[in-house]
Amino acid sequence: MNVNKNRCNACRTDVALPDFTMAFQPIVDIDTAAVYAFEALVRPVGGGSAYDVLSQINEENRYAFDQGCRVKAITLAAHLEMSALLSINFLPNAVYQPAACLQKTFEAAERTHFPLHHLMFEVTENEPTRDIGHLQNIFQEYKRHGMITAIDDFGAGHSGLNMLADFQPDVLKIDMALTRAISTDAVRYQIVHAIIGLCRNLNISVIAEGVETIEEAVTLRELGVRLFQGYLFARPAIEQLPGIAAGVIDSIHATQETRLLERASFAADDARRQSGHA
Repeated sequence: MNVNKNRCNACRTDVALPDFTMAFQPIVDIDTAAVYAFEALVRPVGGGSAYDVLSQINEENRYAFDQGCRVKAITLAAHLEMSALLSINFLPNAVYQPAACLQKTFEAAERTHFPLHHLMFEVTENEPTRDIGHLQNIFQEYKRHGMITAIDDFGAGHSGLNMLADFQPDVLKIDMALTRAISTDAVRYQIVHAIIGLCRNLNISVIAEGVETIEEAVTLRELGVRLFQGYLFARPAIEQLPGIAAGVIDSIHATQETRLLERASFAADDARRQSGHA
């Protein structure tokens, strides 16, 4: 790996940062019953929520924090011998010069022998992007080095379709605000159906976030989603790689089969009724 020694002046190391670590939550491919990726989620050392850490991030330390999260996630993933993709959130406004600001990422990957093509970087809609052109440059730099790009929390943030129009990531994660209760909410169903169709046409993979029930998972699978993240499959685990909850994949497949049988039975009954009226 060729590591450029240039440094962005913003990437200072003399700023105070909260003491943090990473929890990991799996993203599951329900067709193969395998973990597609683990998302690294910041947590305070000693317990607590992400907010306990993020509330201490400001303009003075956001650059160092963004770098620190990348290094911490890669180092822990390598230590845990992660073989799936590692998904890391990044702050687009904390990257001044993409080629320079990625150097610590490259160095951490090289030091720990973690392959760059196993890295997926998520930009969240929840942070307003000051400069779309700048974000395009960041994504291009990631892709140039073989890394995967993703839009996180799609449907619940600042940019929505505008962000997707300006650049097309490899992966789009549909926010839980849209996936929650999709099995009983006709409006959310139609919105997600349209998003999935759009992504299919743009050759973008879809991940459904925040899935908590079998019914939600089955409905989303019927719409074409096969990658899932949520408490139904596993909760985040601090400095550990949690497995998929026992029996959940089998329950999803069993419910799918039951729905198919019910529909086939309904179609047969309807055909007989139509035949009787003929």
